[in-house]
Amino acid sequence: MAHRGAGLCRGFSRYIKESKLAACSVKKWPIILRRTMASASSPICTTYIPEFDGTSGIKSYQDLHDLSLRDPDLFWGRLARSRVKWMTDFDQVQKCDMEKGDFKWFLGGKLNVTESCIDRHVESTPNKVALIWEKDEPGTEEHVTYKELYHKMNQIANMLKDHGVKRGDPVAIYMPVSPLLVASMLACARIGAVHSVVFAGFSAESLAARINDAGAETVITSDFAVRGGKLVELKNTVDAALEKCPGVKRVFMATRTNKEVSMGEKDFLLKEEMAQYPEMCIPEKMDSEDTLFMLYTSGSTGKPKGLVHTQAGYIVYTTVTHQMVFNYQPEDIFACVADIGWITGHSYGVYGPLSNGATSVLFESTPTYPDPGRYWEMVERLKVNILYLAPTALRLLLKSGDSFVTKYDRSSLKTLGCVGEPLNREAFEWYHDIVGEKRCDVVDTWWQTETGGILISPRPSAPGAEIRPGMPMRPFFGVDPVLLNEKGEELTDENVSGALCLRKPWPGIARTIHGSHERFLDVYFKMFPGVYFTGDGAHRHEGGHYQITGRMDDVINVSGHRLGTAEIEDAIDEHPSVAESAVVGFPHEIKGEGVYAYVTLKDDATQTAADIIPELRNLIKTQIASYAVPDIILIAPGLPKTRSGKIMRRILRKIAASQHDDLGDISTLAEPGVVQVIVDHHNEISEKKSWL
Repeated sequence: MAHRGAGLCRGFSRYIKESKLAACSVKKWPIILRRTMASASSPICTTYIPEFDGTSGIKSYQDLHDLSLRDPDLFWGRLARSRVKWMTDFDQVQKCDMEKGDFKWFLGGKLNVTESCIDRHVESTPNKVALIWEKDEPGTEEHVTYKELYHKMNQIANMLKDHGVKRGDPVAIYMPVSPLLVASMLACARIGAVHSVVFAGFSAESLAARINDAGAETVITSDFAVRGGKLVELKNTVDAALEKCPGVKRVFMATRTNKEVSMGEKDFLLKEEMAQYPEMCIPEKMDSEDTLFMLYTSGSTGKPKGLVHTQAGYIVYTTVTHQMVFNYQPEDIFACVADIGWITGHSYGVYGPLSNGATSVLFESTPTYPDPGRYWEMVERLKVNILYLAPTALRLLLKSGDSFVTKYDRSSLKTLGCVGEPLNREAFEWYHDIVGEKRCDVVDTWWQTETGGILISPRPSAPGAEIRPGMPMRPFFGVDPVLLNEKGEELTDENVSGALCLRKPWPGIARTIHGSHERFLDVYFKMFPGVYFTGDGAHRHEGGHYQITGRMDDVINVSGHRLGTAEIEDAIDEHPSVAESAVVGFPHEIKGEGVYAYVTLKDDATQTAADIIPELRNLIKTQIASYAVPDIILIAPGLPKTRSGKIMRRILRKIAASQHDDLGDISTLAEPGVVQVIVDHHNEISEKKSWL
């Protein structure tokens, strides 16, 4: 199998050159957060890691970070025992091999993550609000206490067991953001089943592929989702998907509306069914390395990857990062507005906050419904202290002006988090100056589905340490970033760009790709043996601060959703009139990256571009999801190819970004003339701005 790194070395030097130029401009940016700078000897903030107060030799943040790299067994062992509830203590902190992609943490330990997330808080603060369901219509929120969530979790757990779901069985969940979605995830964890949450925006075909790959016999869904005042049919999508999923034996459906939907022999009403079962369920005793969940993400090969996360390492890492990165305190209202169908929602909407006993806001709606003030009205009404969102949303909202923000009281906010694509300077300034009134920390975080939790972020750090715009800056405890050149040689200087890799393992790392550990190795460990290859490039600035410069493969990050270009191309190529397609990303002022599709038609195609383009958009929406639909579809007479037939995507990216003056030498192409034709078509589209 060809791994993702194949071909990356070719053109690596050009990538490094371009990313250096992009990164250098950041040095001219002003430091937006001007605070009293702390020296390296400043005492560590005890609210971050009280477990190390008084430890010999630990006098600063840097001392503690050095310890986490030098002695990970001491560091993670102490935090794991302090922050997570164990049934049986572990006898070995870790046994990891970066060469083989083999990771085991907290060996010998037994636990059930729901005891950390629910039981211990029911014992101490049963009536504390665990979840605030911020429903689509403002002002209709619902509060769920830890005791109430405990009961819902146990009822669903008992229901699943009675219907034949056993330890290790996969359960597909296709639901809107809601307390019942959280309770269903926890119910799976309670009995040792493996949940596979599928984003409730995927098409029937994408859902079917994920159900079949996981081997799920059980599906939990809802009749509809409600977003932006509109109904999204979920049960009908599930019914369509199950036509291709003969292995599914049972479907449990929650009701979000009063509208009727079809019910078959396999279908059960979730609330009516769970109500028949007791509110207490003994938690399954799980091994530290048993699978907790699978989560599918698109890959550059076109086939979605089911990343596997295990019990102990994941819950330890999400618990620690949630508290430290955001400086979460026990009475804070924490609002991660990401959909739970993505890893951000898993780690910082559900597991991290609940393990820390937080009140977590579940956001069902959109940032612009009923108007662009929705987030800020929510902040005022719910008294949100920590907000975690995507740069895409910020860029969308700042276009609407400041008045939608300033009309609401935001004095409760103390930390403003960001996740997804890099946070650009303009959005950073607006987030800090307008939303945060120049008094809140802006925490721009970098991590991936594969990493399980945040790896690079400005906090935690020494008290008063600066935060710079446009970069996540500092590696988290236990995280050891390294930049490599195309030869795999480490770049040790400051002000250098290279492939961002990670030299040491951390507890939250995914253990494998479901059904294909070889693919796991190919994608993440064979490009640069001995390290984890993130697929991203980065620039290291003075002071060791990291700036992410973009993807180094053919994955597009659209509004925080990672899309494999091959997956989109496969959908386009199914159209009977299409001969070939090539999909690339291009800079988009709202989404961060947009999708640009170049399409060539068969010689006998009779349809016009005006007829085909809507059909292609609908095809992609049906087979993948609406957010995967290209912003621009350019019908071209051909694609720029080498004489060996390789499509020169570098040229297509340049054209998509309107960088026509820097296409390089095209004389070696099989048909150089096609490039100018594509450029002319692109200019026509850009001039009309029909895609905006």
